[in-house]
Amino acid sequence: MTPAQRLEIAVDIAREAGQMIIAAREGQAFGHRYKHGHELVTDTDVEVDTRISERLDEHFADEARLSEELTPDREALSTPQALWVVDPIDGTVNFAHGLRHVAVSIGWASEGMTRLGVVHAPFLGETFTALEGQGAWCNGEPIRASRTGSLMHCLVGTGFPYRRDSRPPLMRRLTAVLARCQDVRRNGSAALDLCDVACGRLDAYYESVSPWDCAAGWLIAREAGARTGHLYPVPSGIPEDLYGENLLVTAPEVHVELGDLLRRADAGEIDI
Repeated sequence: MTPAQRLEIAVDIAREAGQMIIAAREGQAFGHRYKHGHELVTDTDVEVDTRISERLDEHFADEARLSEELTPDREALSTPQALWVVDPIDGTVNFAHGLRHVAVSIGWASEGMTRLGVVHAPFLGETFTALEGQGAWCNGEPIRASRTGSLMHCLVGTGFPYRRDSRPPLMRRLTAVLARCQDVRRNGSAALDLCDVACGRLDAYYESVSPWDCAAGWLIAREAGARTGHLYPVPSGIPEDLYGENLLVTAPEVHVELGDLLRRADAGEIDI
């Protein structure tokens, strides 16, 4: 099967999942609970993940999966063969509260490299796609990352972990960015933040997330011309494309400067 055929199937699956999400929101017919004591998950997350898995089984039954609700075992990241990485609802808190920044994220990787990405935002009417080496698109139109070369003019996206006790150290980063960049946005969906970098709505994005949050968006941003990387070295044995800790995705010319700023903030070396 060609990459383009794979992408067509993935887009169709993501859009079907999006229709399920819209229907659940309109009917308000979903329960919710908290996994690990602090992370919201709804019945719709599980139902959509199940449907995506069924659809993938129809076409790629012999290929491995990593998905947030059904198959979250991160040991799958080390598989050298084909791996589908799925977030059925990225932005679950937004979904449950009636906000629009919600996405279905489907990425496909082989030999540790993400080759295909789809991020579908059903409430925004946008579908972002990318194929390795072939570019990135929004609703079929080519997209390009920002070309800004000035950190002080950068609009920067980020997010915060569910665990409240993990947040205080990140305040140093936030304070440093607010002091030296144009402003900060926190939209509640890592996948869409990455796509916003891809199409130039954001100039940069940093955060630590799970692989299913970023696998597709990472490729979309890179194929749109953004520079993708991490603030600190990636542990051995984990593919860089699928490692979600300390992501830094930016317009190319500000990558080094913003990375230095964030690392200095971590080290407490910045006077605000």
